[in-house]
Amino acid sequence: MQANKYPAISDKRTWSAGVSFLKKNDKTMRKIIERLGGEDTWAISMKYLEKDHYVSLISSIIYQQISTSAGDSILRRLRKAYNGRMPSPKVFLSAKEKKIRETGVSPQKYRYLKDLCQRIEDGRLEPGRFYKMDDEDIINELDEVKGIGRWTAEMYLIRTLGRADILPADDLGLRKAIQRAYHLREQPKKERILRIAERWRPYRTVATIFLWRSLNS
Repeated sequence: MQANKYPAISDKRTWSAGVSFLKKNDKTMRKIIERLGGEDTWAISMKYLEKDHYVSLISSIIYQQISTSAGDSILRRLRKAYNGRMPSPKVFLSAKEKKIRETGVSPQKYRYLKDLCQRIEDGRLEPGRFYKMDDEDIINELDEVKGIGRWTAEMYLIRTLGRADILPADDLGLRKAIQRAYHLREQPKKERILRIAERWRPYRTVATIFLWRSLNS
């Protein structure tokens, strides 16, 4: 019942339906899909899905405005400080700030992480309920957490819940990919991206993933 209401790209049937839909409705996407391969792209994408909601949200804050390698190093040190596991919200809140900061977490991100953990610990934020919630309701709830805006919430919807119809229109990588794929003189503004993406509904996540991958192909 859940899968029917909120299709997820982790379900290969949903992914395949999205691939067929995009190839039929957008000749530019058809060329990209045929070049990259539908099944290959699905298999690669599945490697990056993070099923643990808490770890995903922690990671999304840490990776903000730094390189992937720098974020990887911080997460690695954070786990190492707690015997190879991500500290639970309760453990994080009871830890001394110095111990967390020594892993490379900035003062600002420490405050963000602390707010996230406090909300989870006192029940204001319950990621376990997100499977039953609409996309916009999840985005609005996450937006209340310090350091989590719309873009971060959209990344969570794609990479953790695997929602099939998410369009991170403010994402720089997506903007660059659309500019190149559609031969635009300038990077498209949000309004133009929304217009282009209308032909991708209800599989905008699938289109986004192909476009991201097209940048590195």
